[in-house]
Amino acid sequence: MKKETIEELFDRLQGDFDTEVPAGGHKQRFIEKLNASKGIMTPEKTKSSWSWWKPLAVAASIALLCTLGVGLFKSQRTIDQQVAQISPEVGRASYYFAGLIEAQIETLESESSPQTRQIIDDTMGQLDKLETDYARLEQDLVNGGNSKLILSAMITNFRTRIDLLQEVLDTIENIKNLNAYDDTEIVI
Repeated sequence: MKKETIEELFDRLQGDFDTEVPAGGHKQRFIEKLNASKGIMTPEKTKSSWSWWKPLAVAASIALLCTLGVGLFKSQRTIDQQVAQISPEVGRASYYFAGLIEAQIETLESESSPQTRQIIDDTMGQLDKLETDYARLEQDLVNGGNSKLILSAMITNFRTRIDLLQEVLDTIENIKNLNAYDDTEIVI
């Protein structure tokens, strides 16, 4: 008798293979019949006895994700909080200077007129640049830079902003005075 190779066997049996998917519960029915033929009795397991753990597993997963998410977000501190932890004096000074600057900006905005609008817009642009520089200084301080040098630069930044605002307010006051002074009445 001649031995067949695997390829010949598959070629000969082509089309005779069972490719259908068994019906649902096939495995359970097969195990029950197998156990019955051996005389083994298995306790009847209903579908409801296994279904309670699925919702519980989903709920536990959601609770775990929520706990991890809250812990992750609460551990993130703002740059201001980190700077205040490094140097509490800077935190207080920044609060004080920010209040002064905000009051001067409100005064500056209240002095807005067609003659002063360009000066005010330019000043606000300069303040934005100084604020960006300050944010970079804060980040450098948090990242562990030379703290004395950075703290000095932060205070200088605040002073520069206050001086700029005061200078612009003085310029606006001069413009208002010049507009009020009528040159047409002077006779030489």
